[in-house]
Amino acid sequence: MIKQLGSTLITNDHGVGSVVQVPRPTPLTASVIARRQAVGERIRRVREHHNLSQRELCERTGIDIASYSRIEQGHSSPLLDTLIRISDAIGVELADLVQR
Repeated sequence: MIKQLGSTLITNDHGVGSVVQVPRPTPLTASVIARRQAVGERIRRVREHHNLSQRELCERTGIDIASYSRIEQGHSSPLLDTLIRISDAIGVELADLVQR
């Protein structure tokens, strides 16, 4: 069992009550946020170009609509697997969704 408490990871994999310090993630830079928003906007444009609603795309991918909406708005960073599912559902190459 593993529990995350702030920056401390508590696990019993190596003994009951082992405590390991986990580094805090670095804050996102403005350029990373802008790029994430651009990818979300590109995904939205490609989806709309293929005449798909968010609901239709979510049904094809198995992604819940709230999570998908956050991706398009640039509020969430999708996993590579999620981007692959989105590109497959739309019928475009993955690179078409993330290129500059």
